[in-house]
Amino acid sequence: METALITGASGGIGLELARIHASRGGNLVLVARSLSKLDEIKQELEEKYSVRVHTIGKDLAADQAAQEVYDETCRLQISIDYLINNAGYGDFGMFVDSDWNKIQGMINLNITALTHLTRLYLQDMVTRRKGKIMNVASTAAFQSGPTMAVYYATKAYVLSFSEAIDNEVRDKGVTVTTLCPGATESGFQVAAAMEESALVKGKKLPTSHEVALYGYSAMLKGKTIAIHGFMNQLLANSVRFLPRAIVVKVTRQMQDKAST
Repeated sequence: METALITGASGGIGLELARIHASRGGNLVLVARSLSKLDEIKQELEEKYSVRVHTIGKDLAADQAAQEVYDETCRLQISIDYLINNAGYGDFGMFVDSDWNKIQGMINLNITALTHLTRLYLQDMVTRRKGKIMNVASTAAFQSGPTMAVYYATKAYVLSFSEAIDNEVRDKGVTVTTLCPGATESGFQVAAAMEESALVKGKKLPTSHEVALYGYSAMLKGKTIAIHGFMNQLLANSVRFLPRAIVVKVTRQMQDKAST
């Protein structure tokens, strides 16, 4: 069974992806900042599914973190069949009031680490002429996002980059899938301080497990873009037919804090 490396695996969609892969008998390399959380997950999955789980505690926003993860898997002679770049975070608020350190960390994690890990493991996959990559973007990738400007921009990068790479390597036996969830029941909204956003407040959101299962299945099928949920698919595709100025205004209305 294939070995999957999953970043941001300590909670939310990443954790559910790990559980799904382990339930099918696959081994895992789990990466996240909290090694203690990963070790708890390791124990759970190894006991329940009799798979091998290796954990790496790493802040992927740090310089050279992606290279260090790759080097460790090489040292342990772990061949990665599925690379799932799930780690990422957002920030809610006006850009002019944002904290630069948080913004820079977001770019480092959402873009730089994802790109570096993709390049490192893609080379091995192309050599073997076998492998799958899933990069987790968002429905935010399809338009600009006032009040979450940098986050939306990073996810637009993930989508554009992943589509291009998929085109480059598909004839070499490797596929690259971009998973684009909408708002999901996870810890993301709390971390991004957007619990009061009209996009989230009072909404019945899909669970992390539902989104993870959809994405995992799409990756196995080699789909290029996987947008979870009919309404999300409709909205993501409809923005192509509207003037960009209108799309930005509507997105702003959806993002703004709901009236209390």
